[in-house]
Amino acid sequence: MEKTSSPVWFITGCSTGFGRELAKLILGRGWNAVVTARNVDQIKDIAEGYENALVLSLDVTNKSQVLTAIAKAEETFGKIDVLVNNAGYGYFSSIEEGEEEKIRAQFETNFFGLVNVIQAVLPGMRKQRHGHIINFSSIGGLVGFTATGFYHATKFAVEGLSESLSKEVEPLGIKVLLVEPGPFRTDWAGRSTSRTPVQLADYESTVGIRMAASQKGSGKQQGDPVRGCEAIIEAVESQSPHLRLLLGRPAFDMALQKVDALKENFTAWKELTLSADFPESER
Repeated sequence: MEKTSSPVWFITGCSTGFGRELAKLILGRGWNAVVTARNVDQIKDIAEGYENALVLSLDVTNKSQVLTAIAKAEETFGKIDVLVNNAGYGYFSSIEEGEEEKIRAQFETNFFGLVNVIQAVLPGMRKQRHGHIINFSSIGGLVGFTATGFYHATKFAVEGLSESLSKEVEPLGIKVLLVEPGPFRTDWAGRSTSRTPVQLADYESTVGIRMAASQKGSGKQQGDPVRGCEAIIEAVESQSPHLRLLLGRPAFDMALQKVDALKENFTAWKELTLSADFPESER
């Protein structure tokens, strides 16, 4: 392939859900897409008929594989304009019953894998003095629910990292976008989710009920992944970018409820909070 002036999108986790639909939309627009997943057999069909596609095997937890994929993309297209960190999955368990191996594995993908790709793409973006880094968080990066505490922990970490990253790279011409979907008809609550069944009766009315409801509602969610991806593209092209993009009515409503809850909490303990300072006479 020849080096191109058209936008180049590098997308992780394209086998299902947002990653898959986003890759299809980008290629359909005639733009260039680096389509990646751990198993390339699951994504080859996305690139069929497109000369502007590069399909690569990528496990984001494998740092050497990440570096090789980024280098191949830059060698093929000459640049990466937009990085989409979409690879990730859910894990259902009570906090008490969470299995360490599964907890650490989820952090390796959802957080450390994302870090691996960001660190690999930044040298090229700094050199060209432009770029866009899209980090998939979730409404679960703002609000915690029962049964998915460890997933929330990974996404809260992505939120904090992205806030700092945006301040570090903005002067270099690089923008950061946090995508925070609510419930969408992806495979998040199905095949893409790991589970540790509730064994303790004390958690059945909280964790157990939500786990069952999540499985029952899978495939019936309000959010449309294609429309969600179209919103992401519009946000990237916006002349007035913002750090966060909520996706779907449930995410919007829950985020505002969280803002109200935070304000009520902070205000209720205002005097107690301020009492922790030295008196003005001693400053």
